[in-house]
Amino acid sequence: MEPWRTITAVAVPLAEANVDTGRIFPSRFLRKPRAAGYAQFLFRDARYDEAGNERPECTLNRPAYRGARILVAGADFGCGSSREAAVHALVDTGFRCVIAPSFGDTFYSNCFPNGLLPVVLPAGAALDLQRQLHEHPGAQLSVDLERQSVQGPDGTACGFHIDAARKLRLTRGLDDAALALENLPDIERFERRYLADWSWAAPQ
Repeated sequence: MEPWRTITAVAVPLAEANVDTGRIFPSRFLRKPRAAGYAQFLFRDARYDEAGNERPECTLNRPAYRGARILVAGADFGCGSSREAAVHALVDTGFRCVIAPSFGDTFYSNCFPNGLLPVVLPAGAALDLQRQLHEHPGAQLSVDLERQSVQGPDGTACGFHIDAARKLRLTRGLDDAALALENLPDIERFERRYLADWSWAAPQ
């Protein structure tokens, strides 16, 4: 997983609130392996019509926002079901950060082991960022994880909170497997001690 430091990139506004994971990643694609390319399924029904043609009215399809790596969303983004594929689709499309006034709890938790930074900002600050991005399509935001700060196109900065353990995981690029391997010596010591006391549990 790519370590997280600071990113300055084009941001796309998505002002609608209560965008659930079923809209981010429609359920009919859950049978698809991630190797099929989850980027093509991100907001599939909003981005494409029944024939597979792009909908020009969709903000994500506007030329100025193509290649965006930051999404500024409305409140309760990622609510609904717990499908981790919604996070995978955002990551596979190139997004590194989602900013919103609030998130669905499971979606928020799923972001960290996949290298996606969810930033909670006050509703007024998120709305102001969305306004600037609508007024200046293609404008960039800067997100500094170390300083826990978001800087808008107008230069205004806003701080955000993040749990220290989750921040460490992102800055070091640790997925679940890598996080476990960080504690491998302790795990091996426990296994030796456990099997010495409970030898009957040793695999044959």
